Amino acid sequence: MTRNRFKTAFILGAGLGTRLRPLTEYIPKPLLPLNGRPMITYAMDHLLGIGIERFIVNTHHFPEKYSEAFPHRMWRGVPIEFRYEPTLLDTGGGLKNIEDLLAGDEAIVCYNGDILCNMALDILVASHEAQGGEVTLALRTTGPNLNVDIDPSGAICDMRHMLKRPGAAICLFTGIYTVETSTLAAIEKNMIESVVDVFLRRIVANPGSIRGVIIDSGEWDDIGSVDVYNRLAEQLSCPDEKRPHT
Repeated sequence: MTRNRFKTAFILGAGLGTRLRPLTEYIPKPLLPLNGRPMITYAMDHLLGIGIERFIVNTHHFPEKYSEAFPHRMWRGVPIEFRYEPTLLDTGGGLKNIEDLLAGDEAIVCYNGDILCNMALDILVASHEAQGGEVTLALRTTGPNLNVDIDPSGAICDMRHMLKRPGAAICLFTGIYTVETSTLAAIEKNMIESVVDVFLRRIVANPGSIRGVIIDSGEWDDIGSVDVYNRLAEQLSCPDEKRPHT
């Protein structure tokens, strides 16, 4: 049986949630309630399905709210480590900022804290192990923001049209990805930058190192507006057979 190298998940929880104001003026977006529980716990449950044994969550906006939501720093018996960012470091800087917590990890799963999803994460993990890249992005062929170019081999050619390198298909980046922890050496410490900028540098420096897998099955939502939040809150309060994300 193949050894599962993915024991740790990094959930990005430090953002200001500006698109969801006024709901997020006094609470981090991942802690907004959905059907009586914090939004982030849906991501945690999703990750538990692939054998995750530890969560790391970065914090910045009202960090004490995370301690209130998880006073025992556990979810369903799995430990949670919080890493506070005095200065908001964005997604790439936030990933670098947990590097010291990953001494025992060869690879991790990263998961944006503002998405609700039930895609098959085992497909992502299996693709990462089979393709052998530094990073594997979970992609979809439909959605609101199609700006990731992928070639027939699964290599990412471009993101956000920055490199002007079209691929065979253009996809949506779901905000879920696997990362070899050795890749973090390519990120400058205390740099405020998006993980997309990190990926673009690796595409140029080591073509084929940033890869993708298309997973169109299941549901995926970016909770990026009050309207989307309200819609999902209503759906999740419906009887079980009508819930799209459970």
